[in-house]
Parts: sequence; structure tokens; C-alpha cells
Amino acid sequence: MLKGPGFFGGFYEFKGYSEPVLVSSADGVGTKLKIAIALGRHEGVGHDIVNHCVNDILTSGASPIFFLDYIASGKLDIEQIQGAVKGMSEACRDVGCALIGGETAEMPGMYSEKDYDLVGFIVGVVEKPAIITGEKISSGDVMFGITSNGLHTNGYSLARKVLGETPARLGEYSSELGQTVGEALLQPHRCYHNLLKPHLSLVKGLAHITGGGLPGNVPRVLPAGTCAKFDTSAWEIPPLFELIRRKGSIDKGEMFKVFNMGIGMVVFCDAGKADDFGRAIPESICIGEVVSTANDNQVILD
Repeated sequence: MLKGPGFFGGFYEFKGYSEPVLVSSADGVGTKLKIAIALGRHEGVGHDIVNHCVNDILTSGASPIFFLDYIASGKLDIEQIQGAVKGMSEACRDVGCALIGGETAEMPGMYSEKDYDLVGFIVGVVEKPAIITGEKISSGDVMFGITSNGLHTNGYSLARKVLGETPARLGEYSSELGQTVGEALLQPHRCYHNLLKPHLSLVKGLAHITGGGLPGNVPRVLPAGTCAKFDTSAWEIPPLFELIRRKGSIDKGEMFKVFNMGIGMVVFCDAGKADDFGRAIPESICIGEVVSTANDNQVILD
């Protein structure tokens, strides 16, 4: 946990690399905070913001070196701040990242007293020859999926509309989920760094599945003329997504555009290295292949 406000800037001694390239990213928790506020549980969203940012820079092959946060509220609530910072501290420690500082702002009139916003900023590093861009992805490559453990940090505006956001609704136990609705919605965003980092030499591309789902994120790493063809029967859609789909009468296409649908990271491997990757990460699921395309549609969901 941080001790006091500290100096005006954060320091980090950078060493140990021959051709270092810094990789940065920024993101926010979004309206998942509404669930955390309603239930008074804030550590999880601290994990959310760190893990989301770590996963984003991991797609380039980078490991995190330091992280900063921004917390803004209408009225500072010590319990909220301490919970969020504790979660961020734990998540940073898990990946060997320094929580180097941040900003806490009280802005009455901008936010209601109970509302707050949580944003993260991360800087990582990768050796230049080891940068992953996806530019070498080609037809015939195999796609593996690494499962998510819930909605992560995306799709909460729709989920709240369908499932509710009052403490009473969130506290309802669901036999379908095996827990309360609120517990399911607050599952922290999974971090993939420690799982994937040792095996990146087998990887040609990575897509972190966040807002926009598979159709919105996979094309970000695909070269022109290639298309990701997914077999959506290859993995089991988690019950939470099925509950939202059914209660909201949402069609399959829209669900895949809004949510990760159980796949948090897509890994692209050369077909000749696919068996090696599968053995290295037994939980990975073969979910499709890369094919050639002559049009602009770079994702097919079968």
C-alpha cells in the first residue's frame, strides 16, 4: 500500500536491456464501477484496471515495469480508495510491476458523492527483436483461445440494463451461476501475463478481447488479406453470457460484438508450432484458423 502523497513525480531505474522499446497503454474500469459501488466491494476493480492494462501491452510481447492510477470522485471515500489501491497493489505485485504513483482528485459537482472513476496508465518494455505485431500472421495459422473468467471490464452498460444494478438485484443468488449475480459480475479481469510470457517465442500474434469482442479486436492484429475463421462450438459459452442473452433477448451477433463470450485472449500460432503451444499451455483451446480473404471482413463466426 502507498505511504502518503509522495514526491511530485515517480522514479524508475531502467536497466538490464540491450534494445529496449517502451510500450504504454491507458484504460478505465468503466461502468463496472457501478456494481462495485452498489455492493461496497472495491478491491476487485483495482485488479481489473491493472490486469486490463497488462494484457494490452502483453499483445506486443512487453512486460510491465510501472503503473500509475487516477481516481476521481465527488467526495473522497477512504474505504473506496483503500480498497481500489489494495487491489492495484496486489495485481502489480503478481506481475512484478511497480505501482509508482498516481492522482486522487475530489470534484464535487462532477461526480455524485458515492460515484468515482478509476483509470490506469502502464508502461512496459520489450526487446526490439522480440516485438509481436501480428504482421507475420498468414493463412493456415492456428488460433488458440485462453478463457476469460467473466465479463472482465467490458459490456457492463448492457449487463446492468439486463440484470439490474441495485443491491437487491445484485444480491440475488442464481443457481445457474452458482453464486449471486453481483459476485459473477465482479469477477476480476483475468491477467494472462504470467501464463503466456514464457511461451511467446511460439506466438505470431495476440489479441486481447475487450470492448468490441472478437469482431472488434481480432482485426487489430491481422494483416491485410487474412481472415480469422472461428468455430464458436469449440468452447463452452459461460453461463453468465447465456443469462444476459436470454434475459435481454439479445441475438448472437450482438452478444459477440459487446462481450468476450468466454475468450479473453486469442493467440495466433504457426501450424507447425501449434502442438508445442498446446502442450505448453494445456488450458488453451483451438478455436479456429486464419484463412485468406479478398474482402474487408476479417472475422467469421461459425
